[in-house]
Amino acid sequence: MAFHFQRRRLHYYHRFRFLLPLISAISGTLLILFALLLVLAPSPSPLDVNHLHQPRHQHSSSSFNVGVDDDAIGVPVFRVPSRGGRSDRDIWTSRNSNFYYGCSNATHKFPNVDEITSPNKYLAIATSGGLNQQRTGITDAVVAARILNASLVVPKLDQKSFWKDASNFSEIFDVDWFISFLSKDVKIIKQLPRRGKGGKTWTPSTMRVPRKCSERCYQNRVLPVLLKRHAVQLNKFDYRLANKLSTDLQKLRCRVNYHALKFTDPIQKMAKKLVHRMRMRSKHYIALHLRYEPDMLAFSGCYYGGGDKERKELGAIRRRWKTLHISNPDKPRRHGRCPLTPEEVGLMLRALGYGSDVHIYVASGEVYGGEETLAPLKALFPNFYSKDTIATKEELEPFYSFSSRMAALDFIVCDESDVFVTNNNGNMAKILAGRRRYFGHKPTIRPNAKKLYRLFLSKENMTWGAFASSVRTYQRGFMGEPNEVRPGRGSFHENPHTCICEDSQAKVKRDVGPRKYGKGINETRRDEVESDAQNVEDDPEWPDTDEDEDQSGPLDNDMFNRTGVDYDAVSSEEPELEEMLSD
Repeated sequence: MAFHFQRRRLHYYHRFRFLLPLISAISGTLLILFALLLVLAPSPSPLDVNHLHQPRHQHSSSSFNVGVDDDAIGVPVFRVPSRGGRSDRDIWTSRNSNFYYGCSNATHKFPNVDEITSPNKYLAIATSGGLNQQRTGITDAVVAARILNASLVVPKLDQKSFWKDASNFSEIFDVDWFISFLSKDVKIIKQLPRRGKGGKTWTPSTMRVPRKCSERCYQNRVLPVLLKRHAVQLNKFDYRLANKLSTDLQKLRCRVNYHALKFTDPIQKMAKKLVHRMRMRSKHYIALHLRYEPDMLAFSGCYYGGGDKERKELGAIRRRWKTLHISNPDKPRRHGRCPLTPEEVGLMLRALGYGSDVHIYVASGEVYGGEETLAPLKALFPNFYSKDTIATKEELEPFYSFSSRMAALDFIVCDESDVFVTNNNGNMAKILAGRRRYFGHKPTIRPNAKKLYRLFLSKENMTWGAFASSVRTYQRGFMGEPNEVRPGRGSFHENPHTCICEDSQAKVKRDVGPRKYGKGINETRRDEVESDAQNVEDDPEWPDTDEDEDQSGPLDNDMFNRTGVDYDAVSSEEPELEEMLSD
């Protein structure tokens, strides 16, 4: 027995002795291959964007990178990817746009102009501010003339404001189209007529109405003067009509703003060239209304981390206005009342799914800090254009001396964009937001600045994935989707709810469609409910509509734009400040 056991041990020993060199050879080969891989593999070197993280306007070197999310030992590192990443939505269209459409035709209860217009009653208005502020005034003037059953004289544009544009109405808008399109609603004439045959031209009595003046307000204040003097001119006509009007008057507002006001042929032709050149570069493009000019930042009273240099420069601008005093520069940022920096806009867009290959058209005046301030945004989105970079000086020469005509070019390019991003809530942003809702709910992104400000402060302590997820959560309700804002909230020019109808048949087809789409439908409905609730909580810029429709006296000391940003420092005692900032 012992002999057999010993013989078996010797047998296994000899077999193992022959296998040992083979095992050693295989192990050695694997070690050599592993070593070669270590030598030949490229070392991890994420692309640095050295200027993407720094105090504003103190452009020091940065630790803010584009690459992976975590470092080797698992500590969160804020690294921005070059791609937009996966998204649960189409970043170029509204998911519900097919179920809503603009509807501004008059109802059968709205009589034809010939039935209600009284003879020898003429309303003239003098607008105020820049192009878009004047546009709101023109729109409301047509409605005011209808309320008074008066003929409207083609509005006078403001040629003495901060913008210093000598253009008249017919040099910016197609006046013949304006008169013709509204011929069934309001009688519009180019100038005041003479009194009878060979008489003198009517001399209008000038007056001013309170802001947000209601139908009854016009009938009580203006109509008696109109009946007595026959011609009235309303001066500084901005925000002089109530938000809350009858359905037919609201629809008239929409017909004026979205159909009757067409830019002149020279403006349209040049703007179409700019749009075409953007489309030649890319199928889709984003238009960004940056509003990061020195005057805008000085007015906002916000502090962007630029130290004494920033305080000195913006403080010098503020001293131009006696009534503008800033006591707490951190408060406006905390409350979401400040424009985002160009860098912050870029980070928001990347988090929303827009990669570095996206083309951006920027509508902006002089940017505070110049190219140095724009550098982080351009690093994130190298395909960066403006009208000055895609048009020649010769092409823009006819427009250079006229700020409103230059603004009109930007207006059209922004309106035609696939996605419009506004960085403030001035008149251009509001009108375009309302217009894009009316014409199919094209995506319009308005930063939830209150929530994003806190997120930007803490971004260094989180991964990119966590940051991007938070941005998408905070921006729900700020993307231009239908039903984001309850009817009646905010400016009617921004939220023309009366003029937007629902295609109930299309919605029924969606609701009874194949079951495989059920998840998306449920998510859409949930987003509609959540977005409205979040708007109420987060957005400081949606005031109630008309606080008082029985105005007993002029409200000239009221805030410059009660339907706009809720800045504490501004009053109409500084008209130049109002005009500059509201557009």
